[in-house]
Amino acid sequence: MFLRKTVVISSLFLLIICCTTIANENLTLSAERPPGHNFELIDWNISLPVDTNKDGQVDTIPAVYLEKGFEYKPYFYTADDGGMVFTAFVDGVKTSKNTKYTRSELREMLRRGDKSVKVKGVTKNNWVFSSVRGKTQRQAGGVDGTLKATVAVNNVTVTGEPKQVGRVIIGQIHAKDDEPARLYYRKLPNNTKGVIYLAHEPRKGDEQYYEFNGSRASNIEDPKDGIALNEKFSYTIDVKGNTLTVSLIREGKEDITHTVDMKDSGYHKRDQYMYFKAGVYNQNNSGDPKDYVQATFYRLENSHTGYDY
Repeated sequence: MFLRKTVVISSLFLLIICCTTIANENLTLSAERPPGHNFELIDWNISLPVDTNKDGQVDTIPAVYLEKGFEYKPYFYTADDGGMVFTAFVDGVKTSKNTKYTRSELREMLRRGDKSVKVKGVTKNNWVFSSVRGKTQRQAGGVDGTLKATVAVNNVTVTGEPKQVGRVIIGQIHAKDDEPARLYYRKLPNNTKGVIYLAHEPRKGDEQYYEFNGSRASNIEDPKDGIALNEKFSYTIDVKGNTLTVSLIREGKEDITHTVDMKDSGYHKRDQYMYFKAGVYNQNNSGDPKDYVQATFYRLENSHTGYDY
């Protein structure tokens, strides 16, 4: 039985465990395989907006079960085209008392199933920026980082407060307490296409927003350069020292890139540790309880200096 960090593995889950783990390197995505056999998920866990073991917390599935073949419809499963699907309804269990929204979201876990390594802190489970000096870099699981993803957003919320409708976070860098990067997709109900934008949260001061292919406002007309639901696109989130670079990549179009100077953001301190997140983090808690966000990932790759996997 697992408590806070894991979930009771019961018949409630569509859990698929094979005798051997199938490596996903160089494999074509298959609808016949669970997500952990199409993607390398041994250095991730996933939080789902449910509480099947009734411990008052979200269910968090550890890396070893993802690798063995865990899936749980409708929150996390393999699509008919082999993609990795994430779903989060407006109504659901939250990850903490301070969290306003639901999520079905992977959390990077560089310890790769080694429970002797602490989850939080500057440990081999997390990474740091190269702007952090001294032994801190040697204590971490990696230095700097790149997250590459190909994704299609399948659904966004259409009910609720205007400022919340249509928003979903599809990729993050999370620090000790703050978020150096949150990548959003947003589509308004009357529009056929949505936009991508980035939020950078300094440890002190106001958040900074960067728009890629249209405005993040709640009253915009259909964006000419927007992205429709179910349309595939790619993104890269990259950190080198105090420089954050985020790119939107689409076939047949020029890449759109924003670079953020983080030298005054406070992440060069020795207590600051990082981890990537990917999936769907619903940014609407005012809509119909059954309204939802959903995205399907077709590529997910994380890398760090000094992390040899």
